Amino acid sequence: MAEPPRTSSRTDEPPRTLVGGVVVDVPNNIPAIRAALDPKRRVEFDKAINAAGVGEIHAVMRHWMLEAVPDPEADAILARLARDEAERRGPA
Repeated sequence: MAEPPRTSSRTDEPPRTLVGGVVVDVPNNIPAIRAALDPKRRVEFDKAINAAGVGEIHAVMRHWMLEAVPDPEADAILARLARDEAERRGPA
């Protein structure tokens, strides 16, 4: 998704993306990501962040910051793909 242009040169502003045609801020620090997550996912987030080493922390943060941004269209696509895969595999 393309990021809308910024009118400010401040670097502490969160990145933005379009979700369903609406501009949303993407949380880009640990407290903001944690706050944006569903409460049920925060324990897993805390474990992942606390276990990440120097070489992994950026990838771990990217994973969770994307999860923290709700995207109903992407969720619907993933659900459809999961159903299609389940149908192809048949009953367990």
